[in-house]
Amino acid sequence: MPTNRKKIAKNQGQTEMNDVSGRELFAPLAERLRPQRLDEIVGQKSLVGPGKPLRVMIERGKLHSMILWGPPGSGKTTIANILAKSVDAPFFSLSAISAGVKDLRDAIEQAREANKTAQDRSVLFIDEVHRFSKSQQDALLGAVEHGIVTLIGATTENPSFEVISPLLSRARVFVLESLSREDLETLLDRALLEDEELKKQNIELTEDVRRALMALSGGDARKMLNALELAVQLGGPGHPITIETIEAAFGRKASRYDKAGEEHYNIISAFIKSMRGSDPNAALYWCARMIESGEDLEFIARRMIIFASEDIGNADPNALLLATACWDAVRAVGYPEATIIFGHVVSYLASAQKSNAAYKGIFNAIDDAQKNPDQPVPLHLRNAPTKLMKSLGYHEGYRYAHSEEGHFARGMTYLPEGFEDKVYYHPTEQGREKTILDRLKMLWPEKYGK
Repeated sequence: MPTNRKKIAKNQGQTEMNDVSGRELFAPLAERLRPQRLDEIVGQKSLVGPGKPLRVMIERGKLHSMILWGPPGSGKTTIANILAKSVDAPFFSLSAISAGVKDLRDAIEQAREANKTAQDRSVLFIDEVHRFSKSQQDALLGAVEHGIVTLIGATTENPSFEVISPLLSRARVFVLESLSREDLETLLDRALLEDEELKKQNIELTEDVRRALMALSGGDARKMLNALELAVQLGGPGHPITIETIEAAFGRKASRYDKAGEEHYNIISAFIKSMRGSDPNAALYWCARMIESGEDLEFIARRMIIFASEDIGNADPNALLLATACWDAVRAVGYPEATIIFGHVVSYLASAQKSNAAYKGIFNAIDDAQKNPDQPVPLHLRNAPTKLMKSLGYHEGYRYAHSEEGHFARGMTYLPEGFEDKVYYHPTEQGREKTILDRLKMLWPEKYGK
């Protein structure tokens, strides 16, 4: 077990660097139950199962810089702590919520000094790494690039948008999923059977209470366990825990809508089908049901982006622009104002003219690409930057469309040999797509008719 645990400055004082999961006196239930070994982790089998990346790192005792991306309560901090323990290296931890550039530079400087006598380079864990400014990430980049620290970052936000590209290119991103109902059941049973404080209470939970606990936690293990502990305190010794007690612990009502269960899929299905069926009233209703039940607003917005291309496509190209703007706006304003944004965009998408021609077109093309993965690029479509390539016929016969009448090189072909007559995209006569169809008929009468 590594013994190199350091102290670094945080805000105005010195805070001892315990393990990320260091158990303090009177720690919350979720902290008391935090796994200390890889085999104790519930869920995330694609990362910690036999032969999977994080387990292999631990078995080999060699860490690489990484970013753990996943929803709250999915195990990011737990995994970071177990990884840090797996190597005999100095270990430092910062929270991007409270740490400034000076804190980061102090940690990096201490890591540099610690490396002089350590067996392996220092590990720097940064929680909520997406909250670091560009200048902070730039300061971190140099330390990662020059091998001063091995970075383990944890984030709930898509690192593609929140982490600078140079840093992202030097750290592998591992995606954690929300815990399933089965995972939450396992954790709940473990809490009741293993936690010394809860065992004193002789707690029994009905199936309805267990269901409410899991539904309101939304796949967040920490939220579920800490709400259970609060519910026990609210109920008092000798009092059974009821759904009302659970609702009081969470501060809101339980709903039939369960983000980890069947109703989640039923309602999102009804939402999509209502928009596809051009019924804005039904679409708004199902959207409201999701919002009121605590669904992740970004999940709703993501599904709307997909819908805009899959079901509207070129019948109304503005749909994708509006759906993408909805995603940005929802992230910017948050709940409850995001409700207004959804009302705007959901009603537009549901009312827009529909076409799935572009959606079918790409998958028709993918089918051919999978069946014929080695079709060579025709010579006339290849660039010829060298004399050898020119002598081999590269680029020969290619005609630049913008130099032709109407900016179209009639008679040119762009598909591999034997595929020239393929048609993947069949535009409809809906909305703007009719304009596209008319143009394609003019350009390619042999494929689209006159």
